[in-house]
Amino acid sequence: MTSNDPVRIQTQGVHHITFMGADRQTSVDFWQGVLGMPLVFEQPNLDDDTQNHLYFDPGDGRLITVFTSETWKKDSRPTPLKAGSLHHLAFIVSRATYTQAAARLKTRGFDSSGEIDRGFMDSLYFRDPLGHIFELACYKFDPPHGFTHADVLARAHKIRVAAGAKNIADPHLADAIAEMSGLRS
Repeated sequence: MTSNDPVRIQTQGVHHITFMGADRQTSVDFWQGVLGMPLVFEQPNLDDDTQNHLYFDPGDGRLITVFTSETWKKDSRPTPLKAGSLHHLAFIVSRATYTQAAARLKTRGFDSSGEIDRGFMDSLYFRDPLGHIFELACYKFDPPHGFTHADVLARAHKIRVAAGAKNIADPHLADAIAEMSGLRS
């Protein structure tokens, strides 16, 4: 099969992600209160009228949704880390937000990993009230006009591999951006 195979289903991005929550207030307190995602609307779960369906805006106009039920109790035990499980969900944040995140999470009662350098981005991990792992991620670069972060990372990866480096780092990003900007001779 080629990349132009008409049988392939071509995705165009993430439409929404749905979590199983607990009671309504736990979800509103976390998604809107801690992460600042406005509650856009709510309605019954159309597949199960005993559940509520909350819709939050994570900042890019897409949706994070949460099924809730007043009979579901909050359980903060870590979600299983095994084959077939979701490890974590990462949200992009600005540099200014990232540098304040650990302290702000601590003020709200959430422990975090603290700031972690991932080479091409910085990360901070924490668990929500239901045991899910979340990451706040901040890229270390802005892509040149007309390019995406993925474009720069794909080029930086090729440069990294050619250099025999373990992971993408600042020199690979800088060279990729320079090449893509047409500044490199």
